[in-house]
Amino acid sequence: MLQSVGRSTGSCKPQRQAPGVVALKMADTQPLDIEQELYAKRQKIYAREVHGIFARLRLLGFAVLMGVYYGLPWISWGDRQAVLFDLPQRKFYIFGLIFWPQDFIYLATLLIIAALSLFFFTALAGRLWCGYACPQTVWTELFLWLERKIEGDRPQQIKLDEARWSTRKLVIKGGKHLAWIALSLWTGYTFVGYFTPIRELAGSILALGTGPWETFWILFYSFATYGNAGWLREQVCIYMCPYARFQSAMFDKNTLIISYDAKRGEPRGSRKRSIDPRTKGLGDCIDCTLCVQVCPTGIDIRNGLQYECIGCAACIDACDDIMDRMSYSKGLIRYTTENVLEGKTTRIIRPRVIVYAFVLLGMLAAMSYSIAIRIPVALDVIRDRNALYREADDGLVENVYTLKVINMDERDHEYIVNAGGLEDLVLALDMESFVVAAGKVREISARLRIDPVDLTRQSNDVFFDLRAVDDERLYVRERARFLGPVGSR
Repeated sequence: MLQSVGRSTGSCKPQRQAPGVVALKMADTQPLDIEQELYAKRQKIYAREVHGIFARLRLLGFAVLMGVYYGLPWISWGDRQAVLFDLPQRKFYIFGLIFWPQDFIYLATLLIIAALSLFFFTALAGRLWCGYACPQTVWTELFLWLERKIEGDRPQQIKLDEARWSTRKLVIKGGKHLAWIALSLWTGYTFVGYFTPIRELAGSILALGTGPWETFWILFYSFATYGNAGWLREQVCIYMCPYARFQSAMFDKNTLIISYDAKRGEPRGSRKRSIDPRTKGLGDCIDCTLCVQVCPTGIDIRNGLQYECIGCAACIDACDDIMDRMSYSKGLIRYTTENVLEGKTTRIIRPRVIVYAFVLLGMLAAMSYSIAIRIPVALDVIRDRNALYREADDGLVENVYTLKVINMDERDHEYIVNAGGLEDLVLALDMESFVVAAGKVREISARLRIDPVDLTRQSNDVFFDLRAVDDERLYVRERARFLGPVGSR
């Protein structure tokens, strides 16, 4: 947001206002016009490359995340892709596990765990997610790395942009965008490779035989990557990301944040290395502005905590390097808390953090345990709704059901079905046992029959037991309702 304030000395007649400009009039005799632009014209940020411990940590995190994203679809597990979200077949393969729509509870739990993790790490150390793991940050850094390799470092990029268009400039700029487009297409291809077997997808692309949805998502994801990481960059973090707006609700004065120690650094000013800053009445900040030059969002951390800060700690590395050169103590810009800066006692481990940690660990343990004891078979019982019940020729009351058996295991199994819940209840099946192939669904017709004199009410609780012949662990019980005539006894 840019604001320009000026006093009006002319008449008080209404004036035309540009779109997006708000004019306010003070209550005194001196009217005050305040113009506020809703959106500022973007000025390109040339982030200087930085080296240091936090830069190495970020590089390590980026390498791991990129390796997982680009490498995971190429890992095989038996005769299939290790991680594959097969939407047409409604099956999600994750290494040795197969998840079905019935396992949607795990996805919901995973999303809750992700939200709790965000709350926990934000309360503990600010925007760690944004600085070290957010896809926007990761891909933007990769695009910036390509830009530095092709166009050069920060001064060379500025010089190139200010130069007139020439063959050399066209070649350099064109080469950079070609590299960006190639990386974006590979990113889109990898994304679709999680939903369509990636090796089959490669063959379809080479043969120009991809389907409409595959083509759309490859191009859409490629365009989104190219636009967000190549062009929008910090604009996504500043204007589009909602996290920057509500992060303050998770901060308190004990949260670790990247801060400038104004008591130590002010008053700032340039000086020679051999001069003692105290004799000149100066603080430790030499006003080199490197903390601004390395910031990917272009802010000055010396102005205090700002919502544009993504917590990448690049300014810490840059400032520590300068402090080393000047033979000053490191930490002029550092991870600290507001309480420390104010000279108060701080508590990093506090009730909020402990509660988040316990809830997060509890949900992780519960989800892991649930998956570990998960039985890879499911039984859906669908009662025939065309008739409440039937009266057979032999006088028995009959209900008809469709049993849908889902084999979520990676191998075929033979199953048998039993029923109970009412005395003298008879189960009639077309076969004594049946085989369900791995990852398949099979429907079986079943009939429950009983003498009406054994019924005490119209609606009765019954159950079906499904058990694998070759594996006793594969057992599930599903309850159902049996309807009969009222007042049978």
